[in-house]
Amino acid sequence: MLLIIGTVRLPPEKLAEARPVMERMILASRAEAGCLEYSYAEDVLVAGRIHVKEIWLDQASLDAHFASDHIKVWRAAWSEFGITDRNLLVYEIGEARAT
Repeated sequence: MLLIIGTVRLPPEKLAEARPVMERMILASRAEAGCLEYSYAEDVLVAGRIHVKEIWLDQASLDAHFASDHIKVWRAAWSEFGITDRNLLVYEIGEARAT
């Protein structure tokens, strides 16, 4: 499995405008084969910082995601919403276990 975790930033005043586009991206991604989890969360302490968490079954699923139409639409909207400081890392992980 692959875990993608990190953050992106956008001007806080653009968040309301970006939220519906982010929602469409999240829902379309969650519907993809191999997507086990996909979420964005607004940082409580830093306005405009969005935490990203994705879990993918394998590299083939992630590659298909990167080639999807909805990610192309999302990436095309970045300049409109002033999205910067994209800092995402991919980790290979094993099976999850309860703590």
